[in-house]
Amino acid sequence: MTFFERLSLYMQLTRLNRPIGILLLLWPTLWGVWIAGKGHPNMNIVMIFTLGTLLMRSAGCAINDYADHHIDRHVKRTHQRPITSGRIAPREALWLASALALTAFVLILPLNILTLGLSVPAVFLAASYPYTKRFFAIPQAYLGIAFGFGIPMAFAAQLNLIPSVAWLLLAANIFWAIAYDTEYAMVDRDDDAHLGIHSSALFFGKYDVIAVMSCYAGTLFLLAYAGKILQMGIAYYVALLIASGIALYHYTLIRHRQREACFKAFLHNNWLGAVVFLGIVLDFLA
Repeated sequence: MTFFERLSLYMQLTRLNRPIGILLLLWPTLWGVWIAGKGHPNMNIVMIFTLGTLLMRSAGCAINDYADHHIDRHVKRTHQRPITSGRIAPREALWLASALALTAFVLILPLNILTLGLSVPAVFLAASYPYTKRFFAIPQAYLGIAFGFGIPMAFAAQLNLIPSVAWLLLAANIFWAIAYDTEYAMVDRDDDAHLGIHSSALFFGKYDVIAVMSCYAGTLFLLAYAGKILQMGIAYYVALLIASGIALYHYTLIRHRQREACFKAFLHNNWLGAVVFLGIVLDFLA
């Protein structure tokens, strides 16, 4: 195997060829970075958290494929992943994930002790998430904590403390993650049921669409409440209104539970996160 062929496989393993996961992790992190920096965050911190997001998402994907390679071979959508197909050895995924996580840790070394301390549970969350599908009825909630942990870390990095609003934003992200990852789980519902894997789509059953929309509502309510605490202005609330419209659009996609439409809704969540971030940026500029 040539160097470029192996590099291509590593990109598939870490999903660098499919950046939606990076974006869904990046947007809430940037919410925290911009709010903690009152609209003018330290650009070094912006770069550290952006690169750290990229590295930790990639490491998490490698661990996920290592954890699930015995399962993925039975799922049509995943049976050709690099480990499952035998093109990459499982131990390679572990080495790659370790290298990526170590690089992410090196990035935050210039930051304060509180941020360094928070990196320990951040790594634990990323590494343990793939295994929650074995025993936790709604692993998407755990994913929301893992994907949103950059929020308290962003506040810690800039303020050397974690105010209550940071945890409120994290809670909003948990609801958002349950919403979009349930849409994703609706694509694999039959495979997950056959293999005995837990997912929110199976847990919610026939109420899955209602649950998704309720989680969107919870996300937007908590973001609005956080905005009240932070005394955000009109641009922020206009962004939340647009985000509400995006959530309603997702309802039109998922209400018939068709696989392709549910997956389209999942991918479209990038725009919801981006709109909220844009509202934060514009509000502080105003």
